[in-house]
Amino acid sequence: MTRNRRTEDPKVVALRETRCLNPHPEAVTDERFTSSSDFFDARDLAQVKYEMVRAVRAEDMPITVAAAGFGLSRQSYYQAAAALDQGGLPALAPAKPGPKGAHKLTDEVCAFAEDALAADPGLRAADLAGPIERAFGVRVHARSIERALARWRGRQSKSG
Repeated sequence: MTRNRRTEDPKVVALRETRCLNPHPEAVTDERFTSSSDFFDARDLAQVKYEMVRAVRAEDMPITVAAAGFGLSRQSYYQAAAALDQGGLPALAPAKPGPKGAHKLTDEVCAFAEDALAADPGLRAADLAGPIERAFGVRVHARSIERALARWRGRQSKSG
């Protein structure tokens, strides 16, 4: 199904782009969101999470009642409360999906690559992909090796 963004509600487009579009707004049954208020929007996941945490903390609403009324799990409450405490409102927006950092190119792999380059200065990053795969069992692109080595060298110079 293709979405026509010109006819779609601009708020829905913005919420989707910031990963804050609640996938189940119909599950939110708290009266704040079911009343005819223009302020409370069950489609806004960050707002739903904030109001759930606020209801527990400011109104002494039991966590299980709040989680059910806001269409979320108890675990979601605890995660939202911790995120709010650690990072404020921006922390309620879901993080970008995918790996965080070079999970294949560990410090051990970078040290191996650096040693190989020191032993043979004529080597290029593309020449290291095969030896890295044989030694560590991970397939990596030459450009990924270059970027990882640059980061690794920067960390080495700061700590050394």
